[in-house]
Amino acid sequence: MDHETISKLPFSHQPVRSVSFPSRNHPSSQRIESLFTHLKPHSCFDAETIQNGLVVLAELYNCMEELFQSAQTQQALLHHQDGKLVEEALSGSVTLLDACGSARDLLLALREQVQSLQSAIRRTRRGDSSIVESSVSAYECFRKKAKKEITKQLGLLKKMENNKDCSISSLLGQDQNLVFFARVLRESRTITNSIFCSLLLFMSMPALGTKGSSLISKLKPKLFSSSNKEQNKNNDGVVADLNTALCSLIGRDKNGGDSIKSSEVEGALRVLETLNADIDGLEGGLNSMFRCLLRNRVSFLNMLAH
Repeated sequence: MDHETISKLPFSHQPVRSVSFPSRNHPSSQRIESLFTHLKPHSCFDAETIQNGLVVLAELYNCMEELFQSAQTQQALLHHQDGKLVEEALSGSVTLLDACGSARDLLLALREQVQSLQSAIRRTRRGDSSIVESSVSAYECFRKKAKKEITKQLGLLKKMENNKDCSISSLLGQDQNLVFFARVLRESRTITNSIFCSLLLFMSMPALGTKGSSLISKLKPKLFSSSNKEQNKNNDGVVADLNTALCSLIGRDKNGGDSIKSSEVEGALRVLETLNADIDGLEGGLNSMFRCLLRNRVSFLNMLAH
């Protein structure tokens, strides 16, 4: 992972050093280095990229679990400053688990809204357009609640990333394996933070009829470097496409003489089908990550207990 790529990580004020590790004997070490190389920071919010990131991230945590189960690793971590690295990892795991759980709940609620909208819009095919407005109103109410939770979780992730833990430089002169373990912990946390931020921003639904949610739109410019401005123009994705389709339907419904066009109905349904498929993929990735994060936390708790 090069310096330019790392510098684009959300909420990261200092570039993370590229992974340049000493030789190690544990079989998981090489795989971890390879996964770090493939885990790119996220500066866009398309579901496929985020889903792929979650899959690779889960594999990274599985490799870390194997690495941290070895007696040599545990001894090195616990002996450094009375287990300070382990305590830091535990502290960060709480925030990451909370963000992961919150994102799962939001996806589940979003799926329910999508299914409700699909049912309502299909009824317009039979000439019943009265239910569309009430379903859209319920979606807008959900959007406002989701925006608050998303902003809260983004704030917590930002705070965690800004926390000044024991720096890698303090480990100079220490055992090379210990330096490697510390880097694995720090970089895995930073990349997890990045992917979770991208997922939450993927779900940040702009208000109907507006250019964007004021709170979320204030956060987005702070997440990415100026070099990504052109790319970020297209970051609203399928969730924003849904808003456009719904606004079109509502406009037709409220406009006395205009009936809802079949092309608008079919267009809205296509967007909803795409979003539903995205939710399926993201939910599977989040479920895997939640199990990985929980297992990771239990391992460190057990490490301290013994």
